[in-house]
Amino acid sequence: MTLDHELDRIFTDRDRGNMQPTIDALLLIHASHFDNARVLYEVGGAYDTAGMEETARGFYESALAAGLADDLLRRCYVQYGSTLRTLGEYENSRKVFAAARKKFPESAALRVFEAITLHAAGLPNDAFASLLDVAVDLVHSPDLDRYKSAISGNAAHIRSLDGSEAGS
Repeated sequence: MTLDHELDRIFTDRDRGNMQPTIDALLLIHASHFDNARVLYEVGGAYDTAGMEETARGFYESALAAGLADDLLRRCYVQYGSTLRTLGEYENSRKVFAAARKKFPESAALRVFEAITLHAAGLPNDAFASLLDVAVDLVHSPDLDRYKSAISGNAAHIRSLDGSEAGS
C-alpha cells in the first residue's frame, strides 16, 4: 500500500468524535516520514479536528514549509487560516487568507472562511460584503445573474460602512 493510500484510509476511517486513534496512526507514519508535506498536513488536520489548534498550527506551518502543492496546499491554507482565527490571531489569519486567495482566486472555501475571520475580527460588514462577492463571482443561476450588478453595488456600499480595507 502506498503512503497516499494509507493516509487516505486513515482519513476515511477517522471518528471525528474520537480523534486519538487517528492521531496515533498518523504519528506512527510521521515517525518515518517526518518531513513529508502531506503527512505533516494530515497530522495537523487530525489535531485540528480534535480541538488541539496550537499543536495543529505547528504541523500546518511545517507542511507549508515542506512544499505542499495544488489542492493540498489550498486545503492547508483553509485549515491553517481557520486555526489562526480560532486561536484569536485574526490579523495573521487575514494574512494567510489574502496570500492563499492570490494563489487560488476561485476557491469558494478560502473566501468563505476568510469572511468568517473578518466577522470574528469585528468586521461584520466586510464579512457580509465578502459573502455577497462570493455569490456574485461563484454562484451561477439565471435568478441571481440578473441582479449581480446590484448585489456588487450593495457589497461595495456595505463594505464602505466599516471604512475598512479588506476588499474582495
